[in-house]
Amino acid sequence: MNDTAKPRPKTGWLHILVDYGPLLVFLGVYKFYQPPETSTFGEIAAVIYGTIAFMVAAVVALLFSKFKFGHISPMLILSTTLIVAFGGLTIWLQDERFIQIKPTAIYILFGILLIGGWIRGKALLQILLEAAFEGVDREGWLKLSRNWGVFFLALAGLNEVLRAQLDFESWLWAKLWVFMPLSFLFTFTQIPMLLRHGLALEDADEVLKDEPPTG
Repeated sequence: MNDTAKPRPKTGWLHILVDYGPLLVFLGVYKFYQPPETSTFGEIAAVIYGTIAFMVAAVVALLFSKFKFGHISPMLILSTTLIVAFGGLTIWLQDERFIQIKPTAIYILFGILLIGGWIRGKALLQILLEAAFEGVDREGWLKLSRNWGVFFLALAGLNEVLRAQLDFESWLWAKLWVFMPLSFLFTFTQIPMLLRHGLALEDADEVLKDEPPTG
């Protein structure tokens, strides 16, 4: 009998697709869809139809995660719930500000949860990600939870600044060209710390792919 452990499948890019796919769907519909002149949504029609597509794509991503990975992370459940809730408010009140406020709500909530867990000595990020990178010790997970908590709060502040300074379309593109690169860069800065706390070197590339979702 062969007792050699099977290597873990490299599915990080699928996690990225689940996290950012709905946002790309929103951008595509908002940018290219031309609603009919008879649309009941008026001038905000592009935002409304983009929001509907965003909500549907988020639910599809949730179901895909369950089908492909056999589970749905609590972070993804919470993120999808907020997408549907704030998206519903956007459609009902025909006000795009609810879509813009949604990331701030997610960042603040995650930040408070992670820092609160760190203060209590609980590495909540390990539970939320449901993916214990092989070899990382408890102290490493605690530090990672604390660092991500602080980073989430910083993203909340940044989102509010950009929301106040940019028009809606520019803010949308900032989600892709500012927030996503910042998240990858921040994740990269955590690798040396994780390596000092037992992360296997061959798993370092998966850390970049399995970062927490950023709204």
